[in-house]
Amino acid sequence: MYILIAGGGIVGSNMTKNLVKNHDVVVIDIDRQVCEDIYSRFGAVSVHGNATKVNVLKDAGIEKCDVAVAVMQNDADNLAFTVLAKDFGVDKILVRMRDPEYESAYRKAGATTVGSIMELMVEKFVIDIEEPRVRKVASLGNGRAEISIITLPEDSPCTGKKVQEIVNSTGFPEDIVIAGIYDKKEDKLHIPRGGQKIHAGDQVFLVATEENMHRAADYLMRNIK
Repeated sequence: MYILIAGGGIVGSNMTKNLVKNHDVVVIDIDRQVCEDIYSRFGAVSVHGNATKVNVLKDAGIEKCDVAVAVMQNDADNLAFTVLAKDFGVDKILVRMRDPEYESAYRKAGATTVGSIMELMVEKFVIDIEEPRVRKVASLGNGRAEISIITLPEDSPCTGKKVQEIVNSTGFPEDIVIAGIYDKKEDKLHIPRGGQKIHAGDQVFLVATEENMHRAADYLMRNIK
């Protein structure tokens, strides 16, 4: 497939990394350095320019595009890109939405898939950093919830267990989401399903209230018999 990605930030670059092996991927970004980095790291074609401009889209091959992906920094630009992609006859248009109030506009403009920032946020966490075993990454809804990363220790009772087993275990809080599992050894992010296993050293991305986050951390990190 010919895939056009508008936005070469962390989400766009990680998508490129995962797709370029099997597809023709072209990335558009307004930052020349970002374009150069994407080409040097992944070998993907990159176009320096504004993805809301018709001439830039033509240079990027929008007329032969099978899938268009909008992951720029703001909804206004992503919406403009969606309108133009639809006008060029692109059948499949995927959009990252930051403000839920834009969802109706995205749908009317022709987006076939609208992902909220919560669903795609884990993509930007695929970074190799030195960190404590529990790291708070972001606060959501004026502090009503948070996103944290827990690095699973060697002696965790959850090592080798499936996500389904863990979330259904007594002692693991109900109102918490395991949003992603980053395998540092394989340099791969997993969006977990029930059968996905967690291993020692994996970075587990959790979304929960502060209270439940502490409870989940206790459960994942202590040596429970």
